[in-house]
Amino acid sequence: MIKFFSSKQANTVYAVGLTQEINSTDLPKLTWLFGGAELENSDTLKGFFVGPRKEMITPWATNAVEITQNMGIEGIERIEEYFVVDSEKAEHDPMLQVLYKGLGQEIYTIEHAPEELIYIEDIAAYNQKEGLALNAEEIEYLESVAQDLGRKLSDSEIFGFSQVNSEHCRHKIFNGQFIIDGEEMPTSLFKLIKKTSAEHPGKIVSAYKDNVAFVKGSRVEQFAPKRQDQSDFFETKEFDSVISIKAETHNFPTTVEPFNGAATGSGGEIRDRMAGGKGSMPLAGTAVYMTAYSRLEEARKWEEGMAEREWLYQTPMDILIKASNGASDFGNKFGQPLINGSVLTFEHEENGKKYGYDKVIMQAGGIGYGKKGDALKDTPAVGDKIVVMGGDNYRIGMGGGAVSSVATGEFSSGIELNAIQRSNPEMQKRAYNAVRAMAELDKNPIVSIHDHGAGGHLNCLSELVEETGGVIDVNKLPVGDPTLSDKEIIGNESQERMGLVINEKDVDLLTKIAERERAPIYVVGETTGDHKFVFENKKTGKNPMDWELGHMFGSSPKTILNDKRQKSNFAEVEYDSGKMQEYLNAVLQLEAVACKDWLTNKVDRCVTGRVAKQQTAGPVQLPLNNLGIMALDYRGIKGIATSIGHAPVSALIDPVAGSQASIAEALTNIIWAPIADGLGGISLSANWMWPAKNEGENARLYDAVKGISDFACELGINIPTGKDSLSMTQKYKNDVVYSPGTVIITAVGEVSQINATVEPVLQPNTDSTLMYIDLSGDDFKLGGSSFAQVVNKVGTSAPSITDAKQFAATFTAVQNLISERMILAGHDISAGGMITALLEMTFAEPNVGINIDLSGVEAGDDIQLLFSEKSGILVQVANENVEMVVSALAGAKAYAIGTVTDKREASIVTKENTYVLDIDSLRDTWYKTSYLLDAKQTASGKAKERFDNYKNQALEYIFPKDFKGAYADLGLNPDRKKRSGVKAAIIREKGVNGDREMAYAMHLAGFDVKDVHMTDLISGREDLSDVNFIAFVGGFSNSDVLGSAKGWAGAFLYNEKAKAALDAFYARENTASLGICNGCQLMAELGLLYPEHDVHPKLEHNESGKFESGFLNVTVPQNDSVMLGSLSGCTLGIWAAHGEGKFNLPEAEGEYNVIAKYSNEGYPGNPNGSDYNVAGVASKDGRHLAIMPHFERSIFTHNWGYYPAEKKQEILSPWILAFRNAKEWVEETM
Repeated sequence: MIKFFSSKQANTVYAVGLTQEINSTDLPKLTWLFGGAELENSDTLKGFFVGPRKEMITPWATNAVEITQNMGIEGIERIEEYFVVDSEKAEHDPMLQVLYKGLGQEIYTIEHAPEELIYIEDIAAYNQKEGLALNAEEIEYLESVAQDLGRKLSDSEIFGFSQVNSEHCRHKIFNGQFIIDGEEMPTSLFKLIKKTSAEHPGKIVSAYKDNVAFVKGSRVEQFAPKRQDQSDFFETKEFDSVISIKAETHNFPTTVEPFNGAATGSGGEIRDRMAGGKGSMPLAGTAVYMTAYSRLEEARKWEEGMAEREWLYQTPMDILIKASNGASDFGNKFGQPLINGSVLTFEHEENGKKYGYDKVIMQAGGIGYGKKGDALKDTPAVGDKIVVMGGDNYRIGMGGGAVSSVATGEFSSGIELNAIQRSNPEMQKRAYNAVRAMAELDKNPIVSIHDHGAGGHLNCLSELVEETGGVIDVNKLPVGDPTLSDKEIIGNESQERMGLVINEKDVDLLTKIAERERAPIYVVGETTGDHKFVFENKKTGKNPMDWELGHMFGSSPKTILNDKRQKSNFAEVEYDSGKMQEYLNAVLQLEAVACKDWLTNKVDRCVTGRVAKQQTAGPVQLPLNNLGIMALDYRGIKGIATSIGHAPVSALIDPVAGSQASIAEALTNIIWAPIADGLGGISLSANWMWPAKNEGENARLYDAVKGISDFACELGINIPTGKDSLSMTQKYKNDVVYSPGTVIITAVGEVSQINATVEPVLQPNTDSTLMYIDLSGDDFKLGGSSFAQVVNKVGTSAPSITDAKQFAATFTAVQNLISERMILAGHDISAGGMITALLEMTFAEPNVGINIDLSGVEAGDDIQLLFSEKSGILVQVANENVEMVVSALAGAKAYAIGTVTDKREASIVTKENTYVLDIDSLRDTWYKTSYLLDAKQTASGKAKERFDNYKNQALEYIFPKDFKGAYADLGLNPDRKKRSGVKAAIIREKGVNGDREMAYAMHLAGFDVKDVHMTDLISGREDLSDVNFIAFVGGFSNSDVLGSAKGWAGAFLYNEKAKAALDAFYARENTASLGICNGCQLMAELGLLYPEHDVHPKLEHNESGKFESGFLNVTVPQNDSVMLGSLSGCTLGIWAAHGEGKFNLPEAEGEYNVIAKYSNEGYPGNPNGSDYNVAGVASKDGRHLAIMPHFERSIFTHNWGYYPAEKKQEILSPWILAFRNAKEWVEETM
């Protein structure tokens, strides 16, 4: 039965699917949970509603049901929310939602029985019917397998073979034989890539054979609980690390339904880094988005060169917004910061051929780490158990699955429902916590691990048992949709699942850990040693799959690709040299060049507390940084740097030049961090997106791959990982658009000294010189440039790297100068050319200008000089060091080109002209595209407010008097191993992600820190009686379903033992507590701060209507709180990252003990619209503190988005004093 709860305040109906009547005890619980919604007496509701499709239980529903289970409510199978709308014409997303004319008892009923297992008589006909893309040779092969087995093959076996042997999984083109212009090429594409590692293995530990590549890292410190199958204290241990590299694309799902497509693309890439070796740790993400032009407003002339299409699924603007929302949402909720990325929009029509990213590129990449001893998978032994962890099976990614017509007719009626992905980052986080716990043991018992992605269980589990064989019980696999057939159960591509092999004796430990983390775990089979691969169904007696592994992996014939080279025949770039400033205004508005604040302001860039460099820089906090860096551990000395490079428009002209430019851009981005072992310490990922199998494109692909291979070998670096997606065309009814052949390079290297990293922000030092360093050696060519785009041309000649050895030598020289701290600021020259790079270096520091003289630099004319994107860099050097820098750069083409001034203008002199540019006006032009995109994703006119205020809210600090951020000066010992006896605990719930950084801040301050999960409190294993300080951590408990921290609060309020432990803790007078972000929301929901108030503070949705992320100013008013009393009067920088952070304070301000205020009243300085500008409050006695911004993620100087240059060599920021104060108070009151 279904019961309806209506919330007239929220205009929402909650439909509760039940197996039994709601009892009198549970009804008030549900009313509380639904925010006061009232139970309807009727079995049906009239009106119009927008809600989810009945076929797909949403992740929201999964979390909602689990919340009720944790509150002790029984008998609920499904809860979904339906929004009341005015009419049947109400706007909704037809890919995800349905407009219902009334709600009844049938809204969860699916009239579809599971299909029976069938044996296929005619494989060729079945292939055609199901669209399995098997070729004639593969069909013939399968027919021979059937003869060998003496029976017909099942639908599952044929489907499984098609998945495991697909282009996606087997990379047939990259392993294929190329014949170009009648000549057989000497080697395959894959061998060309592998050649880089063979010639320059560098630090490679594992390449080409796992979910990720691993390179050798340093010896670092692990910070983790001693035991993780129960509550226990954190401790530190050293281990030898490896660094993981990975990038993955999710292009078609993102084209069809951008939010979930990009979200699950990010999730899949994270799972790859979880599944490296015997289990490894994802650390940070990157993202690249490439679409057709956004057409944000009229009169953008460069967007008029090609007619707008009747988009098949979503508009490019929708894709940009929704895809970036999806990728951001997954990282935010999983707890992975997104620290680097790129955007490109492009389309062009010439010579009767159309180019554009109509089939979009969405690349999710990332870095992580693991233990060197676990970097390689073990071989399973006979009898080892096969385990699946994570979410249920749904009909996702199945050929020939359920099809849904879109009622509006806007999309084609043949869209497959199964192309829509289902994103549940909170479920993936639970599974990750269990994997991490095993990996952090002294001896990791995992034998082998694999993620579920393409091919689902078929691909994941077959690869796990590839060396032994195995049998899996279909009925032990979790099913979220009871209508799934056996084929669909074993072949679907539902996300958030991991498969692993573990010895039987270790299953109990893993199960205990998984249950503590609330990670669903299923022992589904075992390894056999007979090299068979069997999915058995004991209930029906029919096994959907029962054959040799050799049958499944097959022996597909090598793909032969025959093509002819075609010369690019684009017109030359034409322009009027007198229109430089007009061209500049246009270039600064291209999405690739313009400000990316619309992307960075909604993605968490501080979670983990180990972010050392993210996108924003300088006092104005603009997204300008060249690279991202994560600390390898909480000691914050060594780190992992990552950067991105691509040049697909250049590659249209010359695929070799485009390949070189892609690597060069990645390297000139990563150059600003001191890389351990320099250039030889860098490894690359190469991800290929190409419209292969079209005339001329296979030849271009081969030349591009060879260009990458040759250039990498000349530089002495390797490419140990990558991926390909080679069907990059979009077909319309009477048209086809080709995505430009694209390679995206991701560079990764270990950073030897995090705080020596250089930023693209000019220092206000007028006694300094700007230098231009040419890394290309080629002419200032305009082909493939952003400038060419704004005049609707591609061009005839793209810049190349003329001397790889000189490039490498110059790279090394600059690295040495950075290590010696000779460079004050630096920026690469790429999208937008030299003039854009010069201007960008002035944008984030409001007190600088530049005088530039380029008359000594040879170029064809000013346009070429200023807008060419040939490889190069700009550096700022103190005048006293110029001579040493020039000497170090001997052999390089280096030019002293100007000085830094305190006048807010850019004066640029060339051989032909003098230009005087208004920096602030051009900065607004550069910011405009971000504002226009932000307006599409931000409510209440906040995008305009952000645009008006961003330049007026520069960071300013007032530090505690005589503060010095050294361990010794603060009386702290990071090497401490012994217990202090001052006990504290972090408290966490499923979905939180701020636990480790909170625990480390407490540990560093001197606490012995215990890890306590809600399952420990609910079960009674833990009662908090031995601790005097607790911290409720940040994150997204229960994915914020039904309100931030509502489900977490319910677990406390409606579980006897958890409530008793909490009440007893707060009844003691020698206790103190802290809640940050989600923990702050929890303290408000539980009414812990002001029990004397009738109406408690509440945290509401940000006024912008979206997640807000930013590094901003808070001021600590005079207060006597335990933690922040000593910081009274300070104004400090702090990270904010939340979606529901608006303090609703119903009483007068004087009724609250305010301990932190946002220093700027206007948005985004006040990111949420909190009453009285409040960022945090404390109880009247100052013992209990709740704050939304994250000072636990701001305790190190490298965590800050901007730290004063004169104090940058210090390690700790003033925020560590909050934790030290708490420890000292507890010590005194014990």
